Amino acid sequence: MQQISIFDMDRTITRTGTYSAWLRHWTQARAKWRYMLLPLSALAGAGYILRLVSRSRLKEINHRLLMGGRTNADAAASEARAFARGLVPAGCFEEAIARVKAEQAEGRRVILATASYAFYAREIAALVGIAEVVGTRVVREQNGDIRAKIRGRNCYDAEKLAMVEQYLADDGIDRADIHVRMFSDHHSDAPIMDWADEAFAVNGDRKMARMARARGWRHLHWR
Repeated sequence: MQQISIFDMDRTITRTGTYSAWLRHWTQARAKWRYMLLPLSALAGAGYILRLVSRSRLKEINHRLLMGGRTNADAAASEARAFARGLVPAGCFEEAIARVKAEQAEGRRVILATASYAFYAREIAALVGIAEVVGTRVVREQNGDIRAKIRGRNCYDAEKLAMVEQYLADDGIDRADIHVRMFSDHHSDAPIMDWADEAFAVNGDRKMARMARARGWRHLHWR
Protein backbone atom coordinates (compact mmCIF):
# COMPACT_ATOMS: atom_id res chain seq x y z
CA MET A 1 0.00 0.00 0.00
CA GLN A 2 1.38 3.38 -1.03
CA GLN A 3 1.77 5.91 1.79
CA ILE A 4 0.87 9.50 0.88
CA SER A 5 1.09 12.66 2.98
CA ILE A 6 -0.65 15.81 1.77
CA PHE A 7 0.15 19.27 3.12
CA ASP A 8 -1.81 22.47 2.73
CA MET A 9 0.54 25.42 2.24
CA ASP A 10 -0.73 28.78 3.52
CA ARG A 11 -0.50 28.98 7.32
CA THR A 12 0.25 25.27 7.45
CA ILE A 13 3.78 25.37 6.05
CA THR A 14 4.10 29.13 5.58
CA ARG A 15 3.42 31.38 8.55
CA THR A 16 1.03 33.61 6.60
CA GLY A 17 -1.13 33.50 3.52
CA THR A 18 0.79 33.81 0.27
CA TYR A 19 -1.65 35.08 -2.37
CA SER A 20 -1.79 38.70 -1.23
CA ALA A 21 1.91 38.53 -0.39
CA TRP A 22 2.64 37.32 -3.92
CA LEU A 23 0.66 40.16 -5.48
CA ARG A 24 2.50 42.67 -3.28
CA HIS A 25 5.83 41.13 -4.29
CA TRP A 26 4.97 41.32 -7.97
CA THR A 27 3.69 44.89 -7.78
CA GLN A 28 6.72 46.08 -5.86
CA ALA A 29 9.15 44.35 -8.20
CA ARG A 30 7.50 44.90 -11.57
CA ALA A 31 4.68 47.44 -11.54
CA LYS A 32 4.63 49.90 -8.65
CA TRP A 33 2.11 52.05 -10.49
CA ARG A 34 -0.48 49.32 -9.93
CA TYR A 35 -0.66 50.29 -6.25
CA MET A 36 -3.03 53.01 -7.49
CA LEU A 37 -5.50 50.23 -8.31
CA LEU A 38 -5.74 48.99 -4.72
CA PRO A 39 -9.04 50.86 -4.12
CA LEU A 40 -10.55 48.76 -6.92
CA SER A 41 -9.17 45.65 -5.26
CA ALA A 42 -10.81 46.72 -2.00
CA LEU A 43 -14.09 47.25 -3.84
CA ALA A 44 -13.89 43.72 -5.26
CA GLY A 45 -13.19 42.44 -1.75
CA ALA A 46 -16.33 44.15 -0.52
CA GLY A 47 -18.24 42.45 -3.32
CA TYR A 48 -16.93 39.10 -2.10
CA ILE A 49 -17.99 39.84 1.49
CA LEU A 50 -21.46 40.73 0.21
CA ARG A 51 -21.46 37.49 -1.83
CA LEU A 52 -21.71 39.37 -5.09
CA VAL A 53 -18.34 38.04 -6.26
CA SER A 54 -17.16 34.44 -5.95
CA ARG A 55 -13.82 33.52 -4.39
CA SER A 56 -12.52 32.42 -7.79
CA ARG A 57 -13.66 35.59 -9.49
CA LEU A 58 -12.12 37.72 -6.73
CA LYS A 59 -8.81 35.98 -7.33
CA GLU A 60 -9.02 36.70 -11.05
CA ILE A 61 -9.95 40.36 -10.48
CA ASN A 62 -7.03 40.97 -8.12
CA HIS A 63 -4.72 39.15 -10.51
CA ARG A 64 -5.79 41.40 -13.38
CA LEU A 65 -5.53 44.56 -11.31
CA LEU A 66 -2.11 43.90 -9.77
CA MET A 67 -0.38 41.70 -12.36
CA GLY A 68 -2.23 42.64 -15.53
CA GLY A 69 -4.35 40.66 -17.95
CA ARG A 70 -1.29 39.01 -19.49
CA THR A 71 2.07 38.40 -17.81
CA ASN A 72 5.32 37.36 -19.43
CA ALA A 73 6.11 33.76 -18.48
CA ASP A 74 9.82 34.32 -17.88
CA ALA A 75 9.17 37.34 -15.68
CA ALA A 76 6.58 35.42 -13.65
CA ALA A 77 8.95 32.48 -13.19
CA SER A 78 11.80 34.75 -12.13
CA GLU A 79 9.69 36.59 -9.58
CA ALA A 80 8.17 33.34 -8.31
CA ARG A 81 11.67 32.06 -7.53
CA ALA A 82 12.55 35.31 -5.79
CA PHE A 83 9.31 35.25 -3.82
CA ALA A 84 9.94 31.68 -2.70
CA ARG A 85 13.49 32.47 -1.59
CA GLY A 86 12.08 35.22 0.58
CA LEU A 87 9.66 32.80 2.26
CA VAL A 88 11.76 29.69 2.75
CA PRO A 89 12.81 29.08 5.41
CA ALA A 90 12.28 32.41 7.24
CA GLY A 91 8.56 32.60 6.51
CA CYS A 92 7.83 28.95 7.25
CA PHE A 93 7.20 26.97 10.41
CA GLU A 94 10.35 25.05 11.28
CA GLU A 95 8.14 22.23 12.57
CA ALA A 96 6.36 22.06 9.21
CA ILE A 97 9.57 21.62 7.25
CA ALA A 98 10.76 19.07 9.80
CA ARG A 99 7.49 17.17 9.48
CA VAL A 100 7.75 17.10 5.69
CA LYS A 101 11.21 15.57 6.00
CA ALA A 102 9.99 13.10 8.63
CA GLU A 103 7.14 11.96 6.38
CA GLN A 104 9.59 11.45 3.54
CA ALA A 105 11.97 9.58 5.83
CA GLU A 106 9.13 7.15 6.53
CA GLY A 107 9.01 6.48 2.81
CA ARG A 108 5.81 8.45 2.30
CA ARG A 109 5.06 10.34 -0.92
CA VAL A 110 4.53 14.01 -0.05
CA ILE A 111 2.21 16.26 -2.06
CA LEU A 112 1.46 19.95 -1.56
CA ALA A 113 -2.21 20.83 -2.15
CA THR A 114 -3.00 24.54 -2.09
CA ALA A 115 -5.54 27.10 -3.24
CA SER A 116 -2.61 29.35 -4.15
CA TYR A 117 -1.44 29.58 -7.74
CA ALA A 118 0.57 26.51 -8.63
CA PHE A 119 3.11 28.50 -10.67
CA TYR A 120 4.59 30.12 -7.54
CA ALA A 121 3.60 27.39 -5.06
CA ARG A 122 5.90 24.99 -6.95
CA GLU A 123 8.87 27.23 -6.20
CA ILE A 124 8.01 27.31 -2.49
CA ALA A 125 7.44 23.56 -2.45
CA ALA A 126 10.78 22.89 -4.14
CA LEU A 127 12.66 24.82 -1.46
CA VAL A 128 10.77 22.95 1.26
CA GLY A 129 11.65 19.68 -0.44
CA ILE A 130 8.30 18.76 -2.00
CA ALA A 131 8.30 17.74 -5.65
CA GLU A 132 4.57 17.38 -6.29
CA VAL A 133 2.03 20.22 -6.23
CA VAL A 134 -1.71 20.34 -6.75
CA GLY A 135 -2.80 23.98 -6.90
CA THR A 136 -4.91 26.54 -8.67
CA ARG A 137 -3.82 26.75 -12.29
CA VAL A 138 -3.86 29.73 -14.59
CA VAL A 139 -4.75 29.94 -18.25
CA ARG A 140 -1.62 30.29 -20.38
CA GLU A 141 -0.98 31.49 -23.89
CA GLN A 142 0.76 29.16 -26.35
CA ASN A 143 4.08 30.82 -25.47
CA GLY A 144 3.50 30.24 -21.76
CA ASP A 145 2.45 33.78 -20.84
CA ILE A 146 0.02 33.90 -17.93
CA ARG A 147 -3.53 35.19 -18.24
CA ALA A 148 -5.55 36.57 -15.34
CA LYS A 149 -7.95 33.66 -15.48
CA ILE A 150 -8.19 30.42 -13.54
CA ARG A 151 -7.86 27.27 -15.59
CA GLY A 152 -10.44 24.81 -14.37
CA ARG A 153 -11.21 25.08 -10.67
CA ASN A 154 -9.97 27.07 -7.70
CA CYS A 155 -8.21 24.47 -5.52
CA TYR A 156 -10.27 25.26 -2.43
CA ASP A 157 -12.71 23.43 -0.14
CA ALA A 158 -14.35 20.44 -1.88
CA GLU A 159 -12.57 21.35 -5.12
CA LYS A 160 -9.23 20.65 -3.46
CA LEU A 161 -10.33 17.11 -2.72
CA ALA A 162 -11.65 16.68 -6.27
CA MET A 163 -8.39 17.94 -7.75
CA VAL A 164 -6.27 15.68 -5.53
CA GLU A 165 -8.44 12.70 -6.45
CA GLN A 166 -8.03 13.55 -10.14
CA TYR A 167 -4.29 14.00 -9.72
CA LEU A 168 -3.96 10.55 -8.17
CA ALA A 169 -6.31 8.98 -10.70
CA ASP A 170 -4.23 10.43 -13.53
CA ASP A 171 -1.27 8.64 -11.94
CA GLY A 172 -3.20 5.37 -11.97
CA ILE A 173 -3.70 5.31 -8.20
CA ASP A 174 -6.85 3.85 -6.66
CA ARG A 175 -8.02 5.21 -3.29
CA ALA A 176 -8.28 1.70 -1.88
CA ASP A 177 -4.56 1.19 -2.47
CA ILE A 178 -3.24 4.16 -0.50
CA HIS A 179 -2.98 5.40 3.07
CA VAL A 180 -3.37 9.18 3.31
CA ARG A 181 -2.35 11.72 5.92
CA MET A 182 -3.59 15.31 5.55
CA PHE A 183 -2.17 18.39 7.29
CA SER A 184 -4.06 21.69 7.24
CA ASP A 185 -4.75 24.77 9.33
CA HIS A 186 -8.14 25.67 7.87
CA HIS A 187 -11.68 24.34 8.20
CA SER A 188 -12.24 24.75 4.44
CA ASP A 189 -10.12 21.62 4.05
CA ALA A 190 -12.70 19.54 5.95
CA PRO A 191 -13.66 17.53 2.82
CA ILE A 192 -10.11 16.32 2.22
CA MET A 193 -9.45 15.92 5.95
CA ASP A 194 -12.48 13.62 6.23
CA TRP A 195 -11.32 11.72 3.14
CA ALA A 196 -7.86 11.10 4.62
CA ASP A 197 -7.05 8.13 6.83
CA GLU A 198 -5.30 10.42 9.30
CA ALA A 199 -5.99 14.15 9.61
CA PHE A 200 -3.87 16.71 11.43
CA ALA A 201 -5.23 20.16 12.29
CA VAL A 202 -2.27 22.53 12.38
CA ASN A 203 -2.49 25.73 14.45
CA GLY A 204 -6.20 25.90 13.68
CA ASP A 205 -8.55 28.67 14.77
CA ARG A 206 -11.43 27.96 17.16
CA LYS A 207 -13.64 26.58 14.41
CA MET A 208 -10.89 24.25 13.25
CA ALA A 209 -10.20 23.17 16.83
CA ARG A 210 -13.89 22.34 17.36
CA MET A 211 -13.97 20.36 14.14
CA ALA A 212 -10.83 18.50 15.12
CA ARG A 213 -12.32 17.46 18.46
CA ALA A 214 -15.63 16.45 16.91
CA ARG A 215 -14.08 14.45 14.07
CA GLY A 216 -11.13 12.91 15.84
CA TRP A 217 -8.42 14.85 14.02
CA ARG A 218 -5.12 15.27 15.80
CA HIS A 219 -4.20 18.86 16.66
CA LEU A 220 -0.63 20.01 16.12
CA HIS A 221 0.86 23.31 17.31
CA TRP A 222 3.69 24.67 15.19
CA ARG A 223 5.05 27.90 16.64
